[in-house]
Amino acid sequence: MKIAGVIVEYNPFHNGHQYHLARTREITGADFVVAVMSGDFVQRGEPALLDKYTRARMALLGGADLVLELPVPFACGSAGDFASGAVALLNRLGTVDALCFGSECGRIEPLWSLAGLLEKESPSFSGSLRQGLKQGLPYPQARARALGAAFEEPALPLLSSPNNILGLEYCLALRRQNSSIRPVTLSRRGSGYHASDLAPGRQGQDFPSALAIRRALRSIKDKDPALPDPCSFLPSCVPKAVRPLWQTLLEERRFLFPADFTPFLKYRLLYGASEDFSSFADVSRELAGKLAKTGTAFLDWDDLCLRLKTKELTFSRISRALCHILLSIRQEDVQRLRATGYVPYARILGLRRSSSALLSSIKKNSSIPLISKLADARALLSSEDFLLLQTDIRAADLYENALALRTRTVPVNEYQKQFPILP
Repeated sequence: MKIAGVIVEYNPFHNGHQYHLARTREITGADFVVAVMSGDFVQRGEPALLDKYTRARMALLGGADLVLELPVPFACGSAGDFASGAVALLNRLGTVDALCFGSECGRIEPLWSLAGLLEKESPSFSGSLRQGLKQGLPYPQARARALGAAFEEPALPLLSSPNNILGLEYCLALRRQNSSIRPVTLSRRGSGYHASDLAPGRQGQDFPSALAIRRALRSIKDKDPALPDPCSFLPSCVPKAVRPLWQTLLEERRFLFPADFTPFLKYRLLYGASEDFSSFADVSRELAGKLAKTGTAFLDWDDLCLRLKTKELTFSRISRALCHILLSIRQEDVQRLRATGYVPYARILGLRRSSSALLSSIKKNSSIPLISKLADARALLSSEDFLLLQTDIRAADLYENALALRTRTVPVNEYQKQFPILP
Protein backbone atom coordinates (compact mmCIF):
# COMPACT_ATOMS: atom_id res chain seq x y z
CA MET A 1 0.00 0.00 0.00
CA LYS A 2 1.38 3.39 -1.06
CA ILE A 3 0.34 6.60 0.68
CA ALA A 4 0.98 10.13 -0.52
CA GLY A 5 0.64 13.30 1.51
CA VAL A 6 -0.30 16.82 0.48
CA ILE A 7 -0.09 20.00 2.56
CA VAL A 8 -2.96 22.35 1.80
CA GLU A 9 -5.22 25.21 2.81
CA TYR A 10 -7.98 24.98 0.17
CA ASN A 11 -8.90 28.60 0.75
CA PRO A 12 -11.08 27.80 -1.13
CA PHE A 13 -10.94 24.49 -3.01
CA HIS A 14 -10.88 24.95 -6.81
CA ASN A 15 -10.05 23.15 -10.08
CA GLY A 16 -6.31 23.48 -9.57
CA HIS A 17 -6.56 21.65 -6.25
CA GLN A 18 -8.48 18.77 -7.80
CA TYR A 19 -5.83 18.58 -10.52
CA HIS A 20 -3.13 18.47 -7.84
CA LEU A 21 -4.84 15.58 -6.01
CA ALA A 22 -5.36 13.61 -9.22
CA ARG A 23 -1.76 14.11 -10.37
CA THR A 24 -0.45 13.27 -6.90
CA ARG A 25 -2.17 9.91 -7.07
CA GLU A 26 -0.93 9.39 -10.63
CA ILE A 27 2.76 10.27 -10.31
CA THR A 28 3.28 8.63 -6.89
CA GLY A 29 1.16 5.54 -7.58
CA ALA A 30 -0.61 6.18 -4.28
CA ASP A 31 -3.52 4.06 -3.10
CA PHE A 32 -4.49 6.78 -0.64
CA VAL A 33 -3.91 10.53 -0.36
CA VAL A 34 -3.70 12.20 3.07
CA ALA A 35 -4.24 15.97 3.18
CA VAL A 36 -2.81 17.98 6.07
CA MET A 37 -4.97 21.10 6.03
CA SER A 38 -5.02 24.38 7.95
CA GLY A 39 -7.99 24.74 10.26
CA ASP A 40 -10.02 27.92 10.54
CA PHE A 41 -7.01 30.26 10.29
CA VAL A 42 -4.44 30.14 7.50
CA GLN A 43 -0.81 30.91 6.79
CA ARG A 44 -1.53 34.37 5.40
CA GLY A 45 -2.41 35.28 8.99
CA GLU A 46 -6.16 35.59 8.55
CA PRO A 47 -9.34 33.56 8.92
CA ALA A 48 -10.08 31.03 6.20
CA LEU A 49 -12.82 31.97 3.77
CA LEU A 50 -14.79 28.84 4.71
CA ASP A 51 -14.82 26.82 7.93
CA LYS A 52 -12.52 23.83 8.16
CA TYR A 53 -15.25 21.16 7.97
CA THR A 54 -16.68 22.64 4.77
CA ARG A 55 -13.22 22.78 3.22
CA ALA A 56 -12.52 19.21 4.37
CA ARG A 57 -15.73 18.04 2.68
CA MET A 58 -14.62 19.76 -0.53
CA ALA A 59 -11.24 18.04 -0.28
CA LEU A 60 -12.91 14.64 0.02
CA LEU A 61 -15.23 15.40 -2.89
CA GLY A 62 -12.17 16.47 -4.88
CA GLY A 63 -10.17 13.29 -4.34
CA ALA A 64 -8.59 13.20 -0.86
CA ASP A 65 -9.10 10.11 1.32
CA LEU A 66 -8.30 11.59 4.73
CA VAL A 67 -8.03 15.19 5.96
CA LEU A 68 -6.06 16.00 9.11
CA GLU A 69 -5.86 19.37 10.86
CA LEU A 70 -2.60 21.28 11.09
CA PRO A 71 -2.58 22.83 14.60
CA VAL A 72 -3.23 26.55 14.50
CA PRO A 73 0.18 27.81 15.74
CA PHE A 74 1.70 26.33 12.56
CA ALA A 75 -1.30 26.88 10.30
CA CYS A 76 -0.95 30.65 10.76
CA GLY A 77 2.81 30.65 11.29
CA SER A 78 5.70 31.64 9.05
CA ALA A 79 6.45 29.55 5.96
CA GLY A 80 9.11 27.66 7.92
CA ASP A 81 6.83 26.81 10.84
CA PHE A 82 3.93 26.00 8.50
CA ALA A 83 6.07 23.56 6.53
CA SER A 84 7.83 22.05 9.55
CA GLY A 85 4.58 21.45 11.43
CA ALA A 86 2.86 19.87 8.43
CA VAL A 87 5.85 17.69 7.50
CA ALA A 88 6.18 16.57 11.12
CA LEU A 89 2.53 15.51 11.15
CA LEU A 90 2.91 13.47 7.96
CA ASN A 91 6.21 12.03 9.17
CA ARG A 92 4.87 10.94 12.55
CA LEU A 93 2.01 9.02 10.93
CA GLY A 94 4.66 6.44 10.00
CA THR A 95 2.87 5.47 6.78
CA VAL A 96 3.40 8.25 4.23
CA ASP A 97 5.73 7.44 1.33
CA ALA A 98 5.72 10.69 -0.66
CA LEU A 99 4.93 14.38 -0.27
CA CYS A 100 3.65 16.02 -3.45
CA PHE A 101 3.43 19.79 -3.83
CA GLY A 102 2.99 22.24 -6.65
CA SER A 103 5.74 24.64 -7.70
CA GLU A 104 6.44 27.15 -10.41
CA CYS A 105 9.70 25.44 -11.41
CA GLY A 106 8.24 21.92 -11.54
CA ARG A 107 11.62 20.34 -10.63
CA ILE A 108 12.57 18.82 -7.31
CA GLU A 109 16.37 18.82 -7.84
CA PRO A 110 17.09 22.56 -7.40
CA LEU A 111 14.74 22.83 -4.42
CA TRP A 112 16.30 19.80 -2.73
CA SER A 113 19.82 21.15 -3.37
CA LEU A 114 18.94 24.58 -1.99
CA ALA A 115 17.48 22.92 1.10
CA GLY A 116 20.81 21.16 1.56
CA LEU A 117 22.62 24.51 1.58
CA LEU A 118 20.18 25.89 4.14
CA GLU A 119 20.51 22.82 6.32
CA LYS A 120 24.29 23.22 6.54
CA GLU A 121 24.23 27.03 6.91
CA SER A 122 27.87 27.63 6.03
CA PRO A 123 29.66 30.65 7.55
CA SER A 124 29.68 32.40 4.16
CA PHE A 125 25.93 31.92 3.79
CA SER A 126 25.26 33.15 7.34
CA GLY A 127 27.44 36.21 6.76
CA SER A 128 25.72 37.05 3.49
CA LEU A 129 22.32 36.65 5.16
CA ARG A 130 23.24 38.98 8.02
CA GLN A 131 24.54 41.55 5.55
CA GLY A 132 21.28 41.52 3.62
CA LEU A 133 19.24 41.93 6.80
CA LYS A 134 21.44 44.85 7.92
CA GLN A 135 20.75 46.50 4.57
CA GLY A 136 17.03 46.40 5.35
CA LEU A 137 16.04 43.54 3.06
CA PRO A 138 13.04 41.42 4.17
CA TYR A 139 14.19 38.00 5.38
CA PRO A 140 13.00 36.06 2.28
CA GLN A 141 14.91 38.42 -0.06
CA ALA A 142 18.03 38.40 2.10
CA ARG A 143 17.99 34.61 2.22
CA ALA A 144 17.44 34.29 -1.53
CA ARG A 145 20.40 36.57 -2.20
CA ALA A 146 22.60 34.63 0.23
CA LEU A 147 21.63 31.36 -1.44
CA GLY A 148 22.35 32.84 -4.85
CA ALA A 149 25.96 33.46 -3.83
CA ALA A 150 26.42 29.77 -3.01
CA PHE A 151 24.26 28.06 -5.63
CA GLU A 152 25.25 27.29 -9.20
CA GLU A 153 21.73 27.94 -10.54
CA PRO A 154 20.40 31.52 -10.12
CA ALA A 155 18.50 31.36 -6.83
CA LEU A 156 16.83 34.77 -6.93
CA PRO A 157 14.52 33.93 -9.86
CA LEU A 158 13.85 30.50 -8.37
CA LEU A 159 12.89 31.96 -5.01
CA SER A 160 10.82 34.85 -6.33
CA SER A 161 7.81 32.55 -6.71
CA PRO A 162 5.65 31.71 -3.66
CA ASN A 163 5.13 28.00 -4.34
CA ASN A 164 8.86 27.51 -4.96
CA ILE A 165 9.57 29.17 -1.61
CA LEU A 166 7.12 26.92 0.19
CA GLY A 167 8.47 23.88 -1.66
CA LEU A 168 11.94 24.77 -0.45
CA GLU A 169 10.62 24.87 3.13
CA TYR A 170 9.05 21.42 2.69
CA CYS A 171 12.37 20.03 1.47
CA LEU A 172 14.25 21.69 4.31
CA ALA A 173 11.79 20.28 6.87
CA LEU A 174 12.17 16.78 5.40
CA ARG A 175 15.95 17.05 5.64
CA ARG A 176 16.01 18.43 9.17
CA GLN A 177 13.58 15.80 10.42
CA ASN A 178 15.55 13.05 8.68
CA SER A 179 12.31 11.91 7.08
CA SER A 180 12.03 8.95 4.73
CA ILE A 181 9.18 10.69 2.89
CA ARG A 182 10.12 11.33 -0.74
CA PRO A 183 9.47 14.88 -2.04
CA VAL A 184 7.77 15.17 -5.43
CA THR A 185 6.74 18.33 -7.23
CA LEU A 186 4.57 19.14 -10.22
CA SER A 187 4.28 22.35 -12.22
CA ARG A 188 1.55 24.72 -11.13
CA ARG A 189 -1.08 25.25 -13.82
CA GLY A 190 -3.36 28.20 -14.54
CA SER A 191 -3.29 31.57 -12.81
CA GLY A 192 -0.38 32.60 -10.63
CA TYR A 193 -0.59 32.39 -6.84
CA HIS A 194 -1.05 36.15 -6.47
CA ALA A 195 -3.25 36.60 -9.57
CA SER A 196 -6.43 38.44 -8.58
CA ASP A 197 -8.15 38.72 -11.98
CA LEU A 198 -11.09 36.55 -13.04
CA ALA A 199 -11.86 38.40 -16.26
CA PRO A 200 -13.74 36.23 -18.78
CA GLY A 201 -11.46 34.72 -21.40
CA ARG A 202 -8.30 35.39 -19.42
CA GLN A 203 -5.74 32.58 -19.59
CA GLY A 204 -5.92 30.34 -16.53
CA GLN A 205 -9.51 31.24 -15.66
CA ASP A 206 -10.49 27.57 -15.32
CA PHE A 207 -7.52 27.15 -12.95
CA PRO A 208 -7.87 30.39 -10.99
CA SER A 209 -5.94 31.44 -7.93
CA ALA A 210 -7.67 31.13 -4.57
CA LEU A 211 -6.95 34.85 -4.09
CA ALA A 212 -8.98 35.70 -7.19
CA ILE A 213 -11.95 33.69 -5.92
CA ARG A 214 -11.78 35.32 -2.47
CA ARG A 215 -11.57 38.77 -4.02
CA ALA A 216 -14.62 38.13 -6.17
CA LEU A 217 -16.60 36.69 -3.28
CA ARG A 218 -15.81 39.77 -1.23
CA SER A 219 -17.80 41.75 -3.80
CA ILE A 220 -20.96 40.24 -2.29
CA LYS A 221 -20.15 41.84 1.04
CA ASP A 222 -18.69 45.07 -0.35
CA LYS A 223 -21.27 45.30 -3.16
CA ASP A 224 -18.51 46.28 -5.57
CA PRO A 225 -19.92 46.30 -9.13
CA ALA A 226 -16.40 46.36 -10.57
CA LEU A 227 -15.81 42.80 -9.41
CA PRO A 228 -17.29 39.76 -11.21
CA ASP A 229 -20.52 38.17 -9.98
CA PRO A 230 -19.49 35.04 -8.02
CA CYS A 231 -22.68 33.22 -9.04
CA SER A 232 -21.62 33.51 -12.67
CA PHE A 233 -17.92 32.58 -12.42
CA LEU A 234 -17.83 29.91 -9.70
CA PRO A 235 -19.18 26.98 -11.76
CA SER A 236 -16.20 27.22 -14.13
CA CYS A 237 -13.67 27.60 -11.30
CA VAL A 238 -14.61 24.70 -9.02
CA PRO A 239 -15.02 20.95 -9.62
CA LYS A 240 -18.47 19.72 -10.55
CA ALA A 241 -18.69 17.63 -7.37
CA VAL A 242 -18.54 20.70 -5.10
CA ARG A 243 -20.86 23.01 -7.06
CA PRO A 244 -24.05 22.06 -5.15
CA LEU A 245 -22.25 22.79 -1.88
CA TRP A 246 -21.11 26.14 -3.24
CA GLN A 247 -24.68 26.99 -4.20
CA THR A 248 -25.74 26.59 -0.57
CA LEU A 249 -22.75 28.60 0.67
CA LEU A 250 -23.59 31.47 -1.68
CA GLU A 251 -27.23 31.49 -0.66
CA GLU A 252 -26.39 31.50 3.05
CA ARG A 253 -23.32 33.80 2.72
CA ARG A 254 -21.32 31.33 4.78
CA PHE A 255 -17.89 32.83 4.26
CA LEU A 256 -15.73 35.19 6.29
CA PHE A 257 -13.04 37.81 5.72
CA PRO A 258 -10.49 39.42 8.08
CA ALA A 259 -12.80 42.43 8.59
CA ASP A 260 -15.35 40.13 10.25
CA PHE A 261 -12.86 39.68 13.11
CA THR A 262 -12.15 43.38 13.63
CA PRO A 263 -14.34 43.69 16.78
CA PHE A 264 -12.66 40.64 18.33
CA LEU A 265 -9.22 42.01 17.46
CA LYS A 266 -9.99 45.44 18.92
CA TYR A 267 -11.18 43.84 22.14
CA ARG A 268 -8.02 41.72 22.31
CA LEU A 269 -5.83 44.80 21.81
CA LEU A 270 -7.77 46.70 24.48
CA TYR A 271 -7.65 43.74 26.85
CA GLY A 272 -3.91 43.27 26.36
CA ALA A 273 -2.93 46.94 26.30
CA SER A 274 -1.13 46.67 29.64
CA GLU A 275 1.01 43.68 28.62
CA ASP A 276 3.97 43.34 26.29
CA PHE A 277 2.70 42.30 22.86
CA SER A 278 6.20 41.08 21.94
CA SER A 279 5.56 37.93 23.98
CA PHE A 280 3.26 36.74 21.20
CA ALA A 281 4.60 34.72 18.27
CA ASP A 282 5.98 36.76 15.35
CA VAL A 283 5.56 40.07 17.21
CA SER A 284 8.85 41.95 17.23
CA ARG A 285 9.69 44.75 19.68
CA GLU A 286 9.24 47.24 16.86
CA LEU A 287 5.79 45.93 15.96
CA ALA A 288 4.76 45.71 19.62
CA GLY A 289 5.62 49.38 20.05
CA LYS A 290 3.64 50.35 16.97
CA LEU A 291 0.62 48.37 18.18
CA ALA A 292 0.74 50.00 21.61
CA LYS A 293 0.91 53.43 19.98
CA THR A 294 -1.88 52.78 17.45
CA GLY A 295 -4.28 51.18 19.91
CA THR A 296 -7.70 50.80 18.30
CA ALA A 297 -7.39 53.79 15.96
CA PHE A 298 -8.02 51.84 12.76
CA LEU A 299 -11.00 50.93 10.58
CA ASP A 300 -10.61 47.18 10.22
CA TRP A 301 -8.08 44.35 10.15
CA ASP A 302 -6.59 45.21 6.74
CA ASP A 303 -6.47 48.91 7.58
CA LEU A 304 -4.39 48.19 10.67
CA CYS A 305 -1.97 46.05 8.64
CA LEU A 306 -1.56 48.87 6.12
CA ARG A 307 -0.99 51.45 8.87
CA LEU A 308 1.75 49.31 10.43
CA LYS A 309 3.39 48.15 7.20
CA THR A 310 7.00 49.15 6.52
CA LYS A 311 9.76 47.92 4.23
CA GLU A 312 10.87 45.45 6.89
CA LEU A 313 7.39 44.60 8.23
CA THR A 314 5.36 43.10 5.41
CA PHE A 315 1.57 43.00 5.32
CA SER A 316 1.51 39.21 5.76
CA ARG A 317 3.98 39.30 8.65
CA ILE A 318 1.83 41.86 10.46
CA SER A 319 -1.36 39.93 9.78
CA ARG A 320 0.18 36.74 11.19
CA ALA A 321 1.25 38.64 14.28
CA LEU A 322 -2.28 39.98 14.76
CA CYS A 323 -3.62 36.46 14.33
CA HIS A 324 -1.32 35.22 17.08
CA ILE A 325 -2.41 38.02 19.41
CA LEU A 326 -6.06 37.31 18.67
CA LEU A 327 -5.63 33.60 19.39
CA SER A 328 -3.21 34.06 22.33
CA ILE A 329 -0.38 32.11 20.68
CA ARG A 330 2.83 33.06 22.46
CA GLN A 331 6.41 32.70 21.31
CA GLU A 332 7.28 30.40 24.20
CA ASP A 333 4.45 28.06 23.16
CA VAL A 334 5.78 27.80 19.60
CA GLN A 335 9.34 27.27 20.83
CA ARG A 336 8.21 24.44 23.09
CA LEU A 337 6.37 22.76 20.22
CA ARG A 338 9.42 23.04 17.96
CA ALA A 339 11.58 21.45 20.63
CA THR A 340 9.18 18.55 21.22
CA GLY A 341 8.50 17.51 17.62
CA TYR A 342 5.99 20.14 16.49
CA VAL A 343 2.75 18.10 16.34
CA PRO A 344 1.76 15.69 19.16
CA TYR A 345 -1.50 14.37 17.66
CA ALA A 346 -3.35 13.87 14.38
CA ARG A 347 -6.91 15.18 14.45
CA ILE A 348 -9.33 14.01 11.77
CA LEU A 349 -11.31 16.70 9.89
CA GLY A 350 -12.84 14.36 7.30
CA LEU A 351 -12.48 10.89 5.82
CA ARG A 352 -13.85 8.39 3.36
CA ARG A 353 -15.34 5.13 4.59
CA SER A 354 -13.33 3.41 1.87
CA SER A 355 -10.11 4.50 3.63
CA SER A 356 -10.40 1.93 6.45
CA ALA A 357 -7.13 0.28 5.38
CA LEU A 358 -5.40 3.67 5.57
CA LEU A 359 -6.72 4.30 9.09
CA SER A 360 -5.63 0.84 10.19
CA SER A 361 -2.12 1.48 8.88
CA ILE A 362 -1.91 4.83 10.68
CA LYS A 363 -3.13 3.37 13.98
CA LYS A 364 -0.56 0.61 13.68
CA ASN A 365 2.45 2.75 12.71
CA SER A 366 1.82 6.27 14.03
CA SER A 367 3.93 7.65 16.88
CA ILE A 368 1.15 10.09 17.81
CA PRO A 369 -2.49 9.45 18.73
CA LEU A 370 -5.19 9.73 16.07
CA ILE A 371 -8.08 11.82 17.40
CA SER A 372 -11.53 11.25 15.94
CA LYS A 373 -13.61 12.37 18.95
CA LEU A 374 -12.73 15.43 21.01
CA ALA A 375 -14.29 13.84 24.08
CA ASP A 376 -11.58 11.16 23.99
CA ALA A 377 -8.67 13.56 23.61
CA ARG A 378 -7.94 14.26 27.27
CA ALA A 379 -7.32 10.57 27.92
CA LEU A 380 -5.04 10.29 24.88
CA LEU A 381 -2.87 13.38 25.41
CA SER A 382 -0.51 14.68 28.06
CA SER A 383 -1.53 17.86 29.86
CA GLU A 384 0.87 19.95 27.74
CA ASP A 385 -0.30 18.41 24.48
CA PHE A 386 -3.91 18.94 25.48
CA LEU A 387 -3.15 22.65 25.87
CA LEU A 388 -2.30 22.77 22.16
CA LEU A 389 -5.58 21.07 21.31
CA GLN A 390 -7.42 23.63 23.44
CA THR A 391 -5.80 26.37 21.34
CA ASP A 392 -7.25 24.71 18.24
CA ILE A 393 -10.66 24.45 19.93
CA ARG A 394 -10.68 28.13 20.97
CA ALA A 395 -9.72 29.16 17.43
CA ALA A 396 -12.58 27.06 16.02
CA ASP A 397 -15.08 28.46 18.53
CA LEU A 398 -14.00 32.02 17.76
CA TYR A 399 -14.45 31.38 14.03
CA GLU A 400 -17.85 29.80 14.66
CA ASN A 401 -18.99 32.83 16.67
CA ALA A 402 -17.89 35.25 13.95
CA LEU A 403 -19.73 33.17 11.36
CA ALA A 404 -22.84 33.03 13.56
CA LEU A 405 -22.82 36.83 13.85
CA ARG A 406 -22.61 37.16 10.09
CA THR A 407 -25.35 34.62 9.34
CA ARG A 408 -27.49 35.51 12.38
CA THR A 409 -27.48 31.94 13.68
CA VAL A 410 -26.70 30.35 17.04
CA PRO A 411 -23.05 29.16 17.23
CA VAL A 412 -22.31 25.46 17.67
CA ASN A 413 -19.61 24.41 20.13
CA GLU A 414 -16.62 22.58 18.64
CA TYR A 415 -17.32 19.54 20.82
CA GLN A 416 -20.75 19.21 19.22
CA LYS A 417 -19.54 19.21 15.62
CA GLN A 418 -19.16 16.11 13.45
CA PHE A 419 -16.54 15.86 10.74
CA PRO A 420 -17.74 14.80 7.26
CA ILE A 421 -17.58 11.12 6.33
CA LEU A 422 -18.06 10.30 2.65
CA PRO A 423 -18.46 6.88 0.98
